[in-house]
Amino acid sequence: MNVDLRILRYDPEPAKPALAAGEPAAGAAELTGLPSTPPKPHWVTYKVEADPMDRVLDLLIKVKAEQDGSLSFRRSCGHGICGSDAMLINSRNRLACRIRVDQLGKKISVAPLPGLPVVKDLVVDMSGFFGKYRSVKPYLINDQPEPERERLQSVKDRARYDDTTKCILCAACTTACPSFWARPEYVGPAAIVQAHRFIFDSRDEGADERLEILADEDGVWRCRTIFNCVDACPRGINITKAILEVSSAIVGRRG
Repeated sequence: MNVDLRILRYDPEPAKPALAAGEPAAGAAELTGLPSTPPKPHWVTYKVEADPMDRVLDLLIKVKAEQDGSLSFRRSCGHGICGSDAMLINSRNRLACRIRVDQLGKKISVAPLPGLPVVKDLVVDMSGFFGKYRSVKPYLINDQPEPERERLQSVKDRARYDDTTKCILCAACTTACPSFWARPEYVGPAAIVQAHRFIFDSRDEGADERLEILADEDGVWRCRTIFNCVDACPRGINITKAILEVSSAIVGRRG
């Protein structure tokens, strides 16, 4: 079957040539060689021969290999685990390696994740996203002497945070969040999910520290329970529930 694959392309301006000795600089962009203005978007439609079971990632690879080698996008495992290829597909955040042609039809649109700076085409700058992830201390904090083997935990205690262990940091939830669009400083659903995973881990001792961080004006209180994050999550995590559990823990801690 023939598919119209419509891709929102972002082509940065070419870097400025290096300045000759003694030549005056017009501004910081010229000194660094970075584009002086953000890349300008435009839609490009590619005709692609596809099988109904092909994934959008297959179509992108085919376009890059056979029609336009300049097309840029991220990918890695191709099995819905690494989260590298999260994109806005037919107006919804999805993983290109999981959504199939038979689920979308013969007209498919692909754009970069909304709300993040675009580097080129479908590649977005994830540095701010991962900065917020690191800010919530997403690792086990335990100052007790290390046991001879592992730190044991009951099945019930493990089940308490099982849902939020599924996060693959694809950024689909955060970039689907209107609160994040309105205020980019908002820590975002993904970071809160990662904090939840350790706040409710019975082996961890850093819950108070994380709750203090998330009680900030750009923390959990920015959530408006719109549930876009839940709809966008390719792993099926109940993100809004996790956010509400964290906010309840903050209130309980203060009470």
